[in-house]
Amino acid sequence: MAEDKFIVQVEPAKPATDGKPSVGPVYRSVFAKDGFPAPIEGLDCCWDIFRLSVEKYPNNPMLGRREITNGKPGKYVWMTYKEVYDVVVKIGNSIRSCGVEEGEKCGIYGANCPEWIMSMEACNAHGLYCVPLYDSLGAGAVEFIICHAEVKIAFVEEKKIPELLKTFPNAAKYLKTVVSFGRVTPEQKDEVEKFGTVIYSWEEFLLLGEGKCFDLPVKKKTDICTIMYTSGTTGDPKGVLISNNSIVTLIAGVKRLLESVNEALTVNDVYISYLPLAHIFDRVIEECFINHGASIGFWRGDVKLLVEDIGELKPTIFCAVPRVLERVYSGLQLKISSGGFLKSKMFSLAYAFKFRNMKKGSKHDEASPLCDKIVFSKVKEGLGGRVRLILSGAAPLASHIETFLKVVACCHVLQGYGLTETCAGTFVSIPNRMDMLGTVGPPVPNVDVCLESVPEMGYDALSDVPRGEVCVRGDTVFSGYYKREDLTKEVLVDGWFHTGDIGEWQPSGGLKIIDRKKNIFKLSQGEYVAVENLENVYGQVPVIDSIWIYGNSFESFLVAIVSPNKPAIENWAEQNDIPGDFDSLCENQKVKEYILEELKKIAKEKKLKGFEIIKSVHLDPVPFDMERDLLTPTFKKKRPQLLKYYQSVIDNMYKSTK
Repeated sequence: MAEDKFIVQVEPAKPATDGKPSVGPVYRSVFAKDGFPAPIEGLDCCWDIFRLSVEKYPNNPMLGRREITNGKPGKYVWMTYKEVYDVVVKIGNSIRSCGVEEGEKCGIYGANCPEWIMSMEACNAHGLYCVPLYDSLGAGAVEFIICHAEVKIAFVEEKKIPELLKTFPNAAKYLKTVVSFGRVTPEQKDEVEKFGTVIYSWEEFLLLGEGKCFDLPVKKKTDICTIMYTSGTTGDPKGVLISNNSIVTLIAGVKRLLESVNEALTVNDVYISYLPLAHIFDRVIEECFINHGASIGFWRGDVKLLVEDIGELKPTIFCAVPRVLERVYSGLQLKISSGGFLKSKMFSLAYAFKFRNMKKGSKHDEASPLCDKIVFSKVKEGLGGRVRLILSGAAPLASHIETFLKVVACCHVLQGYGLTETCAGTFVSIPNRMDMLGTVGPPVPNVDVCLESVPEMGYDALSDVPRGEVCVRGDTVFSGYYKREDLTKEVLVDGWFHTGDIGEWQPSGGLKIIDRKKNIFKLSQGEYVAVENLENVYGQVPVIDSIWIYGNSFESFLVAIVSPNKPAIENWAEQNDIPGDFDSLCENQKVKEYILEELKKIAKEKKLKGFEIIKSVHLDPVPFDMERDLLTPTFKKKRPQLLKYYQSVIDNMYKSTK
């Protein structure tokens, strides 16, 4: 592949030898062509990130939440870096008063809030392993993590205490102290004490360490700072060991990248914290903000109120998962279609004009300032009016949504890629580069990347269009899976982490994620189907929100469960005189035929093979969700659970289509 200015080759390709697959050239970001960024001076551990910012920016607003008066939300009220530090010192002394020592495990369970960050910083200060407990996981997984990690103390959101109590008596073998972010009822105290565990309200706990002062241990870069359990699509969660070095290295890389594209973070930046802190994506973004003395405002924990919180906070950086941006897109489409012919036409003309200029190479803010001012400024105002950068991660963002937002949001819209095992950010697209649409961009400037051929799936890392398993090397790579050396050895080979994702280098120097190594099955005629790649293709159809494709070795064709786009289907039904509410439309044969036809159109356009064409669909008016255990907390499909849930529907589709 010809080198692009955004990646440079640092090692040659390795042809296949001794039964090992061939490996493509090793690339790194052009912003690291003279070497990876040097560690930021004084940053050896996560505690240093916070401690140094307290010294530099003591009076800067750090953590904010909305004031609630008589049940009504008001403005954001802020704690400064120094005020947060003072509370963190108290928490640390109280933790140590409970007999918790360096290297022991501290759980944090609940939605994002200032107490979450303060508890995490106390862990960082005293060399504890911070073990986030997924806010969206049920008691079974929480119990597994507490027992597997041997969590000794846990900080818990007040409303999550009943959920935590379901993990007793098993969790009580390890968990000896529970701290509520709020209050505790006398009944809860009685119930916990039966198992030999003590529970404190937030205020009670802060008083525990009063008058005591514990020395902070010396922390090394190689020390583990967090065990982050990945939700996983099958089996028990895996505990990913992340060192101080991984996080401080990532921060140096992100700093180099943002400075190189003239988008450096400053003390004036404001972040809306709503993506789960229990995931590495949000954790490292917030660490980056803390490192710059910037501000973090928390949502109220309700997705229906998120837009209102954004309007009040007016963030400058907005991170999202595709599910959130899909909702933004659908809402905007609905507003456009219901605005009448004239407004709709005006929007379409402005969109086409600006998009054309951006494709020619104009920067987003120079492509059409007039259209921005007259037409698109309302979209920007919907995100508070100050957002300069939207970053999407955790799952692929559909190209039509990415394109649309790049044009109308009046800010940079970037797509990134990373895993818990690579400390999140591993690739991110470059601002003002429309040729990176649909890609996750080049590597960040602190990792090396190569593709390894996967012959059984037909992916060749040495072909003209290099495709293969994405492998990552660098200090951001995790230290291993906790208590699972066997799994660690499977994925960490000679310093390279094998992601399991299939990538394809693009002429722009960006990487496109096209498949998943394990998501492959054989049809009865012997043809292999790479299902994730197909879902990415079919997912571009605007009338559907999501799709799960199924096939097996006993059948000769594919079927699919589709979550249709409600406004699009209702609009089409109205135009075609098909009566009924959304639920009944999803049962309607004409609607199914319409969606099948749309799927066939894109299959033809993308030159899919005959066996890759979907022959039957079932329309579910309820999107895939975590409540039915169909998605992980990062919105990845749980394929075994999807099959179990839709088994009878699948059977009926195969019977009726033959």
